[in-house]
Amino acid sequence: MKFLFARGVFALACLFLLTVAFAQDRPVKQNSAFDPNAAASSFNSLTTGVVLKITSASIGSDGTIVARFTLTDSKGAGLDVNGVQTAGTETLRFVAAYIPAGAAQYTAYTTTVLNATINKNPPQTQASTDSGGTFAMVDAATGTYDYTFKTKAPASFDPAATHSIGGQAERNLSAYGYPTTFTSDDVYTWVPNGSPVTVVRDLINEASCNSCHNPLSAHGGARQKMLYCNLCHTPQSTNPDTLNTVDMKVFIHKLHMGAELPSVQAGTPYSIYHRGATVDFSTVEFPQDIRNCTTCHATGPKQADNWKTNPSRAACGSCHDNVNFATGENHVNMVQVDDTQCKNCHVPTQKLDFDASIPGAHVVPNNSTSLPGVVVKVLKVDDATAGSAPTVTFSVFDKSGNPVLDISKFATMRLILAGPNTDYGTGPGAIRASETVTKATGTNGIYMYTLTNKIPAAATGSYTISVEAANNVTLLPGTMQATPAVDAAVPFEFYFSVDSSPVLARRVVVATEKCGACHQNLGFVHGGSRPSAKECVLCHNPALTDGTSKDSVNFATQIHSIHRGENLAMPYVLGTRNYQDVRFPGDLRDCGTCHVNNSYQVDNIGAQAMVATTGQFLPQTGPIAAACQGCHDDKATASHALAMTTSLGESCAACHGINAQFAVDAVHARQ
Repeated sequence: MKFLFARGVFALACLFLLTVAFAQDRPVKQNSAFDPNAAASSFNSLTTGVVLKITSASIGSDGTIVARFTLTDSKGAGLDVNGVQTAGTETLRFVAAYIPAGAAQYTAYTTTVLNATINKNPPQTQASTDSGGTFAMVDAATGTYDYTFKTKAPASFDPAATHSIGGQAERNLSAYGYPTTFTSDDVYTWVPNGSPVTVVRDLINEASCNSCHNPLSAHGGARQKMLYCNLCHTPQSTNPDTLNTVDMKVFIHKLHMGAELPSVQAGTPYSIYHRGATVDFSTVEFPQDIRNCTTCHATGPKQADNWKTNPSRAACGSCHDNVNFATGENHVNMVQVDDTQCKNCHVPTQKLDFDASIPGAHVVPNNSTSLPGVVVKVLKVDDATAGSAPTVTFSVFDKSGNPVLDISKFATMRLILAGPNTDYGTGPGAIRASETVTKATGTNGIYMYTLTNKIPAAATGSYTISVEAANNVTLLPGTMQATPAVDAAVPFEFYFSVDSSPVLARRVVVATEKCGACHQNLGFVHGGSRPSAKECVLCHNPALTDGTSKDSVNFATQIHSIHRGENLAMPYVLGTRNYQDVRFPGDLRDCGTCHVNNSYQVDNIGAQAMVATTGQFLPQTGPIAAACQGCHDDKATASHALAMTTSLGESCAACHGINAQFAVDAVHARQ
């Protein structure tokens, strides 16, 4: 026993010396963000990543399906599918499907039968991945293999039909310290008799999905391409427990429609039972107007216009699920026994807003191209000195460049004075004043107005005056389709100096365009008159709280908390609205989803003012901690922030600054 102990001590000592020597030969930069590829060099030049590429496929006379593919790492070196000759374990799955003659969607050869588990519904067939196939190495250096499916095509298979092989690969390097599984998927399409591919199923590009989901990664994360999704999510696949189809055109419409489904509003939940749990989509709320079909159906795919050129009862009835096509209920009493008549009424070209054409029926009133439009601009500010009431000259035109001659009846026509621009609403010269200016005088669209609010006497540096405008209009007035709409301008911010110092614009942290990736526009807040992130921060400043709750509505705190939603430790309540039901569709670790110019980095925050709250853990919070606590809102984090704040300020940058061991980009790294 003593001998074994001595051997153990000696071995540990040798290991320690080797570790020290290795560290001396390969110095580790402690103050840098985690770089997986750089870290991998310490594992005998281990490279990360996985890339699956299906290069060819065939179906033999006996129905044997073979797919040739390459499996490589991120640098193009071949990987061993068995995980013996190369690092990591690889898991691969393949699907085989075809588009029958005259059909528009796939039917899979590879299927499985699922039994209901929460009721006695009959078993249901679903498209699935193959099970029990074999791999044969073709070339180890390039990672080329043949996969022979256990599933065979039937003897009656159509060699003239479009066929596709979909595959996915997962590479697990957890044994080497990588917590994230690397994934890749691919689809190969061909016609077995050698004819060119002319029939496809290519409606939506995953880039559209990724504008919100960042990235789309269903079924554990390895299925990210829409072309792959299409192979299984077909009319042949039904969820046995709910008997809901998981056909793509129905399933995706319904789960994004969520709480707005007529059936859900009538009391019937929409759910799918999957892997031991019921997933209820009835509370899903699409982050923009659901009528924006082109948010998903964007240009790029070969059949991008299919949504408006090929209507069907299944596609349309998935959202409009209170329509009974068999009886004509909620369909102007018109019975539809098949899809052949849909195109007669629901044409692809719009002539009027809200007509029966597919684009017309989905017009969002506030986005209507028939709105005259409102374009505003601050032209100059006079008497813009401390203690003075500034006179503002601003313009109001329509989108065609015509002057708006009467603003007296606008629903919103206001000027906002805010400052200082370093941090709105804070400091000795702080002001946030809003004045309605519908009585401003002017000619030919140029107006002047002298504010009743004065620039504070203690003001120094730069301030902002913005102009907001929105007009309530009626589209198609005097018709049965008369519809109210808000015609809103994009606010205009004018920066000026009160003391002849250089004009300093307010720092830019997020871009309105990035908000639009999910929200399309910000017209859903405050009646539609403030669709601009630069405008939001005029009021949502460090000094602002919601008087009815204990929560700050400082922009950083509020937006972080709302989007963190269901992952918050504490309820975030504004008025009567609890935002813990919000589910962010993307990856919360990707700060760049909203932020610009690395503004999420501690060193780049730029905020200077303490953030007020009305009863959370602390009465005031430093600007850096306030931003972080918008997401990390538990008591331990607040205590940590308090401990790291002294009379000299916040010490966050010591550990979380750029290139520090726990830099923001490092601790939020996705892999």
